[in-house]
Amino acid sequence: MKIAVATINGGLEDSVSPVFGRCPNFTFVQVNEKEIENFEVKVNKFAQAFGGAGIQAAQFIVNEGAEVVIAGNFGPNAAMVLSQAGVKMIQAQGNVKEVVVKYLNGELAPTTGATAPMYGGRAIGGGGFRGWRHAGFGKGKTLWGGKGRWDLTSIPTQTSAGDDKLTTLEKRMGLLEKEIDEIKKMIKGLKEEKQEQ
Repeated sequence: MKIAVATINGGLEDSVSPVFGRCPNFTFVQVNEKEIENFEVKVNKFAQAFGGAGIQAAQFIVNEGAEVVIAGNFGPNAAMVLSQAGVKMIQAQGNVKEVVVKYLNGELAPTTGATAPMYGGRAIGGGGFRGWRHAGFGKGKTLWGGKGRWDLTSIPTQTSAGDDKLTTLEKRMGLLEKEIDEIKKMIKGLKEEKQEQ
């Protein structure tokens, strides 16, 4: 069985990336009868894609023949591609090897859908700015994607076992900073688009 893990630098001793579509690398772990045989690191060439990173990364995983994929979060578009291809999605954080072993031991159950909001890079809801819809965005409360509402105040809190409160808060802050960067990119894109009109 081949397990794909979204990683930052790659390898069994690396950490699982908090994002799927824009993770820097994928570590492909070959497993035989619950034992790790070997692994291979491949660059995620879609990490810097202008749009559709999640869909393209998901298709890459499917083409590589992975039966399971592990990441900190999965966007709706990526989740749709992976689930339609029958690839199990595992939401987890921590050391790659430890997370893979937990999955093999039945300690981590697959998620049935997206675990992150429907936007990434420039697009909200996919396909560019013209198709996005919002509800209460000016109040800083919600974004509305094609599959439903995401509460911006509800940042993922799942962390590695044994993390203290400070580490957990630092990880949450890191996720918030990434979300802020994405929002800044979207605002810049909207301003550029408005100037072009």
